[in-house]
Amino acid sequence: MRILITGGATGLGQAIALKWTEKWVSKDISICIADINQERGDETVDMLSAQGANAFYVHCDITSDNDVKALAQTIETRWGGVDYVFNNAGVATGGSLLDETIEQWQWVFDINVLGMVRVSRALLPLMRKQCSGYFINVASQAGLTPIPYMGSYNSVKAAVVSFSETMKLELAPDNINVSVVCPSFFKTNLDESMRSNNPASHKMINKFFAKADMTKEEVAESIYQQVSQGKFLILTHKLGKRAFLLKKLLPTQRYISNMLNQTKTMKRAMEKHN
Repeated sequence: MRILITGGATGLGQAIALKWTEKWVSKDISICIADINQERGDETVDMLSAQGANAFYVHCDITSDNDVKALAQTIETRWGGVDYVFNNAGVATGGSLLDETIEQWQWVFDINVLGMVRVSRALLPLMRKQCSGYFINVASQAGLTPIPYMGSYNSVKAAVVSFSETMKLELAPDNINVSVVCPSFFKTNLDESMRSNNPASHKMINKFFAKADMTKEEVAESIYQQVSQGKFLILTHKLGKRAFLLKKLLPTQRYISNMLNQTKTMKRAMEKHN
């Protein structure tokens, strides 16, 4: 089993690496941690190696065509192919329409969407050559049921969902599977990379993280179980599943009215800082 995880040095990426090692170590597992944080990457590799995985770290900035090309070449040289690619690397943004600059929109799109595209394009030839493979793209509940004051983040995650569906249909004839993961808030370090010009955005996001009812390990377990079943849309949180179901079943106007009522407090908090 050969697994590549972008953004695998910390957070959910690290939890996924440890979870797959736990499940597969007796069957021989090799993991590549691709990240921009050398220190944390080395620490994660040490953890995986201690559990019996054949792990190594590669520095890779997914906004760099050269870095991504070098990553693919390293994978081909060391493994000759790849079984699972977790497109997990990502950042967070927040703010109202006027808070978020075009530069912030471009930054988050380059990482969360185009970074995923770069990695997928680079690794796809290896999967086609071996006539198998599996892409797991990490989006967010925000891409399915968006909330106010996270316009750029909601948009990029919705783009990831659409991109993943396109990949699923396009790559099926090549025997390459695709899943998209849409977790709600969970206890992780995503807030470290968050950009916003509005202090209220940081407070709002930190509050959501503090109230999270799942750990990254529990999210990774849910992902493992659903990937094992080959599910396309992977929802990890009960409330997230409920919200998605309501959006699908309720008339659009009723759903919007319901969401407006739920977000009144958030709106007041954000506008106080504008």
